[in-house]
Amino acid sequence: MSDIPRKVSAEVILPGVLKIEWDDRYVGVADLRPVIARGGLFEPLKSPDQFGAFTIGEHGHALVWLNAQGREIVLGTGSLRKRAETQAELHRLAG
Repeated sequence: MSDIPRKVSAEVILPGVLKIEWDDRYVGVADLRPVIARGGLFEPLKSPDQFGAFTIGEHGHALVWLNAQGREIVLGTGSLRKRAETQAELHRLAG
C-alpha cells in the first residue's frame, strides 16, 4: 500500500487554480498559474477550457490532461499536495 494519499476529487476554482480533496480528508488549493505561465509542456493549460478538462488518473495518484496531440500532461499527487500545503502555509503567514 502506498503512503501517498490519493485524490478523491478535484475542481477548478478559477483558471489555473484547483481545489483538491485527498483520501486522508486533507482539502487544499493548488495554484498552478506559475507553472502554467512557464509554457512548454503546460502551454495547453493556459486555455480555461483545456485546464478544466482533466481526469483523475488511475488509482487517484495524478491529474491528467491531454494535449492536442493526445499526449498526457500529468501532475502527481505528491507535487500537488506539497504545492497546496506550501501555499496554505504562506497564506497563513501573510495573514
